[in-house]
Amino acid sequence: MTIEIKPLETGTPIFVPSPDPQHPRVLLATRLFNDGHIDIEEASHISGETPDTLEKFFEQSGVLPRKRVLVCGGAGFIGSNFIHHILEKYPYYSVINYDKLTYAGNLENLRNVEKSPRYKFIKGDIADTETIEKLVQNEKINYIINFAAETHVTRSLLLRADEFLRTNVLGVHSLLEVVKRNPQVEIFVHVSTDEVYGSLDLDSQDSFTEDTAFQPNVPYAAAKAGGDMLCRSYHNSYKIPVIVTHCSNNYGPFQHPEKLIPNALFRALRNQPITLHGNGQHVRDWIFVRDHCEALDLILHKGKPGHVYNVGADVEKNTHEIARTVLKYLGKPEHLITLVDDRPGNDLRYSISPQKIKKELGWDTTVSFEEGIALTVQWYENNISWVDAIRERDKEFSKYI
Repeated sequence: MTIEIKPLETGTPIFVPSPDPQHPRVLLATRLFNDGHIDIEEASHISGETPDTLEKFFEQSGVLPRKRVLVCGGAGFIGSNFIHHILEKYPYYSVINYDKLTYAGNLENLRNVEKSPRYKFIKGDIADTETIEKLVQNEKINYIINFAAETHVTRSLLLRADEFLRTNVLGVHSLLEVVKRNPQVEIFVHVSTDEVYGSLDLDSQDSFTEDTAFQPNVPYAAAKAGGDMLCRSYHNSYKIPVIVTHCSNNYGPFQHPEKLIPNALFRALRNQPITLHGNGQHVRDWIFVRDHCEALDLILHKGKPGHVYNVGADVEKNTHEIARTVLKYLGKPEHLITLVDDRPGNDLRYSISPQKIKKELGWDTTVSFEEGIALTVQWYENNISWVDAIRERDKEFSKYI
């Protein structure tokens, strides 16, 4: 039996045993805490032990994991939402945010956690293998999740695709090499996109599964597919503990205003035309970013290395429907919708099947599309200055915002 010193109120120390792990109250507190139903203070009340004593007991018994998570690309839209999620849900986790701060990276997304002792920001490029390796070793990283990517399709078409290849292929290769040489990294989750699968016909009933062959149609998607295939090869060749995820279109707080939903919102607020490519019939599956973060959380902790997980909400809507929905919430007329020439390689329809993650990990969405849109519109209306700052910083594309 282990012994610890516990002071009396008078200051006279006595020897008391650590909690009996088989005591019914300790067992109950341990189970509830481990399942995330109570915090350490509530567990202390149930077990009759002091919070400090119980915390040490939980840590020694493995109930209280202290993990260090490296989030690559954590200043972007989904990455910053994921950091908020992890810091809120796991009070004993620490997060290191590693981001190059390109056009989509914005530290304002994380202003309310920047002073947390469990959060650290380091500016850097995932293609810089030497720096990444030093960081992983010095920070004693347990988990890596990679959001870092050049993601905007139009930019990959209008500008050179060099940076897309550097980040989405060479950057992923860099991370894989670091994980290969540092076995203390327990899991590496690489976040990809459903666009690697190509396009489906509008009248098709098919959906992308984890076994669907890659058929990317634009440079961005091709670069992402290259990174995904590297992950597969490194797991098969070196048994790297890597998992790849493919998700549908995300929306929610902190999304760059060049994307469809926030773009439509802010143009409508200024009574400017909402421009849609082609005839507005391009269909996407829409998922609220909070639900995506919950899925990634499950994959990080319970996913199987070497596997691929598709994440979708089964909410298929075309761009015309999305624009009309935004206008309805704002009370704006539909004549603001303006159709323009389609862009090259614009896939007609994405539909992704989430059956595997639902069956194997028990995940499902919790936010309906109607609720998610309402939350999103409300957030942007309350954060106009956040968008204005992006418009000022990114003047090259601000005319589209």
